[in-house]
Amino acid sequence: MIVGGIVMLLNGAVAAVPVDIAVAHSITPFITTYPWSSAGFGTKYANPGTNPGSLSAGCTFSPSGNALAVCSNSSPYISAYAWSASGFGAKFANPATLPTSSGRAVVFLPTNTEVAVAHIGSPYISVYPWSGAGFGTKFSNPGTLPTGNGNGVAFSPAGTEIAVSHVSSPFITTYPWSGSGFGTKFANPGTLPTGNGQSVAFSPAGTEIAVTHNTLPCVSAYPWSASGFGTKFANPASPMATRSFGVAFSPAGTEIAIGGGVSPWIFAYPWSASGFGTKFANPATTPSNNGTGVAFSPAGTEIAVSAQATPFVLAYPWSASGFGTKFANPATLPASDGQGVAFS
Repeated sequence: MIVGGIVMLLNGAVAAVPVDIAVAHSITPFITTYPWSSAGFGTKYANPGTNPGSLSAGCTFSPSGNALAVCSNSSPYISAYAWSASGFGAKFANPATLPTSSGRAVVFLPTNTEVAVAHIGSPYISVYPWSGAGFGTKFSNPGTLPTGNGNGVAFSPAGTEIAVSHVSSPFITTYPWSGSGFGTKFANPGTLPTGNGQSVAFSPAGTEIAVTHNTLPCVSAYPWSASGFGTKFANPASPMATRSFGVAFSPAGTEIAIGGGVSPWIFAYPWSASGFGTKFANPATTPSNNGTGVAFSPAGTEIAVSAQATPFVLAYPWSASGFGTKFANPATLPASDGQGVAFS
């Protein structure tokens, strides 16, 4: 059993699980990957044999670690590859029914049996069965669609709900999820996000949900239960001053990090059942432009942010004290502005 970056062996011993990091970006090869260790970035893996179609807006590894999915701006809008310790394997066949336009975010179900992509163009969210053979037949669209272009998507840790952040009020739409697909849409939150939804994430316990958006306070967080949204948490005391992008909870659920559209470009806060704590000090070396995506390593001991200025991806040690000294940049940088980042 894999838990937080280690594998629990049958005899009770533990062994390290290899960790990799992927960056989606806007110029060919559109996806760049590296081994990751406590020393930071390793030597870049070879590019995939068949690149994604164009600018890649997001990427994610499957929970089992044997596949990597990338969403992009041109057909087929979602690409998936076999993944191993050697890097990219063969590209899986495209789904028979493609998303209708540019993919904006992609995520696997925690049980590894479905993959979802948020995209531009109705129905704004497309979900497929997933197996070792790749994509299955697309699930039926939800009975009530999101109201605009999908920008973010997340499954709850239990795999029993799916959330889509999107353009147009209510800016976040959520549904029960099962092996049959979408259930009846949950009621909207009592207090809506104030602008276009960008990214969405559930806490590791599945008891909270957060959505970033493009107007103050730039992030809205809510309790979450089988009944749906609870009463919105108070805004952070030190909010971002403009739009925000990626959002991630730490594996322990004790921190939340947000990629921002203003300096320092990444914001992190303690997190508890009471909501946001006092903002952590900025990292000593910050990104120099929009923090588009953010991810914690499986062990929660590192944090990475993709950015729209060189070096396009930055990573830091992470602890209860916050950011450590930035890791050295990868020897071979991504080819252009980072759009999303993910650890395996």
